[in-house]
Amino acid sequence: MPAKQTLQRIDLTHPKYLQTLVENRRIFNLQNCELNIFESYKQAWKVPLTFSDFVITSMVRGKKVMHLFEKPGFDYLPGETVIVPANETMVIDFPEAEAENPSQCIALAVDASYIKGTLEYLNEYYNSDATAAHEWRLQFNQYHFDNDTDVTDLINKLIRVCSSHERSKNIYADLNLKELLIRLVQSQHLQQVSLEAASNGNQARLHFLLRYIQDNITEKIFVDTLCRKAYLSRNAFFKLFKEQFGLTPVDYINHERVKLAKQLLSSNSQTITQVALQCGFADVNYFVRIFKKVEGITPGNYQRCIREN
Repeated sequence: MPAKQTLQRIDLTHPKYLQTLVENRRIFNLQNCELNIFESYKQAWKVPLTFSDFVITSMVRGKKVMHLFEKPGFDYLPGETVIVPANETMVIDFPEAEAENPSQCIALAVDASYIKGTLEYLNEYYNSDATAAHEWRLQFNQYHFDNDTDVTDLINKLIRVCSSHERSKNIYADLNLKELLIRLVQSQHLQQVSLEAASNGNQARLHFLLRYIQDNITEKIFVDTLCRKAYLSRNAFFKLFKEQFGLTPVDYINHERVKLAKQLLSSNSQTITQVALQCGFADVNYFVRIFKKVEGITPGNYQRCIREN
């Protein structure tokens, strides 16, 4: 299958130090978070796991099947992240785990007061524009998602910092953890506004803009046009969009075009050039660069993987 933004490999526990073959756990405690590294070396089913804090989990290697919120189980694979509220039990299957092919997953448990402080920061500093103001909060309607480059880089940094012996690791962990939380909340906000815009694009300024982008995703979209529709200067528009959603308007447009491109590439009758033009890319080389940046694989290789599967 196409490549994802996977985490850097973490050394496995030496066999003589394994406490158990299912969800063997290493713990690194810091001031505001706890890094857990879980490894499983044999098949198992319906293994419960509960944290008393909000937790960010991300797969490193192998496969799990996760059961959450009393919903059907889903495959959990490298390059993916799941967020879980405090005291919510995860029920986990390990259908493929074995000594030669273990599963490995990290879990960052984050102190509740730290999350509260981060959300207060967002509400205080990112709600200066009354027309875009809203309550910043963690949501769990979207709890399983593919890692993007920023999330992958931040989790990799946190793993290195938390498992290091540096005296200053609490400082570095604090900076990276706050950014990771903000990016997750911004990403959830973008998903929520996108869903609302699809049904009613006239709720607010940002809903209208996202609806306009979706309706014109296959056409040329000029940033100056978006600025006029938002009644904002170019600088003010970019600032508002980045603060609310964690990425620039151009990045958002490119991400949405890549989503459409992935659907079109599934058809054997479509060439890379045809897909690029249908997705609003006038330059095929630029399309290839953007696709690889977002998906970690070229559109040609993506199409070949889809055909093989």
